[in-house]
Amino acid sequence: MKQSIHIFYDDLKNSFKDLLPIILVVAFFQIAIVQAMPENLLSIIIGLTIVAIGLALFIRGLELGIFPIGENLATDFAKKGSLFWLLLFAFTIGFSTTVAEPALIAIAEKAASISAGKVDAFFLRMTVAFSVGFAITLGTLRILLGHPIQYYIVSGYILVVVVTFFAPKEIIGLAYDSGGVTTSTVTVPLVAALGIGLASSIKGRNPVIDGFGLIAFASLTPMIFVQLYGIFVYAFVPDASAHTQILSTAINETVIAHQHFDPWDILWDILAVVKDVAPILAVIFFFQYLIIKKPVAHLHKIIVGIILVILGLYAFILGLEMGLFPIGESIAFQLTAMHNNLLVYLFAFLIGFSTTMAEPSLLAIAIKAQEVSAGSIKQNILRIAVAIGVAFGIALGAYRIIAGDPIHYYIIVGYSLVIMMTYFAPAYIIPIAYDSGGVTTSTVTVPLVAALGLGLAENIEGRNPLIDGFGLIAFASLFPMITVMGYGIYVNYKLKKSKEHL
Repeated sequence: MKQSIHIFYDDLKNSFKDLLPIILVVAFFQIAIVQAMPENLLSIIIGLTIVAIGLALFIRGLELGIFPIGENLATDFAKKGSLFWLLLFAFTIGFSTTVAEPALIAIAEKAASISAGKVDAFFLRMTVAFSVGFAITLGTLRILLGHPIQYYIVSGYILVVVVTFFAPKEIIGLAYDSGGVTTSTVTVPLVAALGIGLASSIKGRNPVIDGFGLIAFASLTPMIFVQLYGIFVYAFVPDASAHTQILSTAINETVIAHQHFDPWDILWDILAVVKDVAPILAVIFFFQYLIIKKPVAHLHKIIVGIILVILGLYAFILGLEMGLFPIGESIAFQLTAMHNNLLVYLFAFLIGFSTTMAEPSLLAIAIKAQEVSAGSIKQNILRIAVAIGVAFGIALGAYRIIAGDPIHYYIIVGYSLVIMMTYFAPAYIIPIAYDSGGVTTSTVTVPLVAALGLGLAENIEGRNPLIDGFGLIAFASLFPMITVMGYGIYVNYKLKKSKEHL
């Protein structure tokens, strides 16, 4: 018991550490720039605390229950040698982890809110989850076949751009964002373990070149599928969005509702979370008992882990509505009211950089990259390269909202640059660069960045939150690929120069 408390304390400390850079940036702008305290300061502090506790419970539950059984299943399927069951497992893991993704739940609810029901939150989540399942299946097949990842990714980006010209403008930014919100706390570790585990167990595969990249697949396909969903919805679903609901009203209603802690409301909310986590549990236990036909090791720990995941997910979503969304909305409104766009860009840049440098998923990939490159890629420099990419991306995305430019012009140019750089970047950096776009958009970053974009679009005259507000997450996912490949090209150039001098 004492050890468990100590471990949870460490998780809680890490959760607060992840939130600290954001708090410092927000505090600096509130005190030094806006020079005023937000009216709902107590609610925000309570919300941030609940978010930290929720993340700690959530991560502890994943590590105690979901991850061990998921990793064991991946290893068992690699040994089993059945292509059908392996691909089915890949699909269901991608689908079930995405359905339960907290950031996706939040973004889907906001999309439904500001489109006044035109975009259905449930069907949007199902679309994204199906696309991620398809992506993990395709990525797993690529590892088995040993194909270079860039052929798939470049073809995917071209398809994204083509579909964009047919998609309604209301769905484009949301579609681009959906690629970023799928790869977060739940998805990244399970998907990464599956890819690297498979590549390590197949003769002739390189865990770095072949094992990385599944996260990139999971970031790419939702952009295509959500745009196709939007084409269908805006063509066949009756118009329900004549009057766009103001986002701040929805947020204020949520905060006010959570100030009255009715036990029955809490019970129903927890049951709703159980419904969201249920697909993961169904997949894991189905494959464990009916396909692998092995008992679950340490079942009591698994059950405790599952309970912690449910409680953590509930606390995270509750704190999110009380803390992070109002902060982004409030700062965006105040900075917009000051009519100083440079401050908006500075805030966007600092938020992007600070949240990314604290991202644990990025740290894990950076350490692995340094290890497999024999020190040629420095983990700290790689993290800085990714953080600069995210910071620049969010700042440019904020400029795009203020200027009122269509998002797809920026994204098309960005993807064109990624495709061009792919042909110059060394092979070992390409999958890591593609994955870096997905691991930067975490459960902490996404809500704040999304709220900033939606807040800017709401408070600038002539902007539509549904058309202009979404897209910042897409910028945060795109530009790290450019900066990381640029770093790889630079490292390769330096290595060649040093060899020439020998």
